[in-house]
Amino acid sequence: MKILINNIVTEYLDEGSGPIVLMLHGWGVDLHSFDNLVNKLSSKYRIIRVDLPGFGGTSVPKSWKLDDYVDFVKEFLYKTDIQPNVLLGHSFGGRIIIKGVGGFKLKAEKIVLVSPAGVSLFNLKKAIIRYVSKIGKVLLHIPPLYFWKERIKKRFYKGIGSEYLDNKNMKEIFGSVVSEDLAPYAKNIKQETLLVWGDKDYVTPLSDVKFLNSILPNSKLEIVKNTGHFSFVEDTQEVARLVGEFIM
Repeated sequence: MKILINNIVTEYLDEGSGPIVLMLHGWGVDLHSFDNLVNKLSSKYRIIRVDLPGFGGTSVPKSWKLDDYVDFVKEFLYKTDIQPNVLLGHSFGGRIIIKGVGGFKLKAEKIVLVSPAGVSLFNLKKAIIRYVSKIGKVLLHIPPLYFWKERIKKRFYKGIGSEYLDNKNMKEIFGSVVSEDLAPYAKNIKQETLLVWGDKDYVTPLSDVKFLNSILPNSKLEIVKNTGHFSFVEDTQEVARLVGEFIM
């Protein structure tokens, strides 16, 4: 289905019946990343999935910040007259939920964050990466490195495990989104929250998730064994069980 949200053609799906669960996907994927999970849950819940701007069937925004994504989700819920009982976000989707709920723009009875991003302790590796990246920008303007700029950048971001996206319209947005610390917003969240993390997730460090767990006053952390950043795809049965038991 399609709907116009803030002049953006937006793709979304509305399936099942029961308590409403809004699912927000991660960076670089789309609403179909939840297909397996929806198959397990839609018999008991009404599940709404939306392609966030720049992904799947939804138009690419020109220049957005995280606040724009929060406002987009808020407007989507308003125009579709949906009030979710549960907000479920994976990675980038989790960022939107943390800022949206913590900033009092989004509401729900319960929250599920899968490999949530946006809240972290100081990380030396990340600091080094930022420093090297700045140095690299200078070096890449020196011939002959300039002519290999894009190839070097792709290798660099792939090597550090970043969710870097080749689409030029999204690079600025990505940089803005990942640089924002959402800890102050997380501390405002009072709703019961389930944190799901894969024990082989090398994108979202366990230290970040444990820190988030410590500052969320009403949260519970569940670790899914032998899965990575997409635990809900790698072990759908287990994640569906955890989510179902949490929101029932």
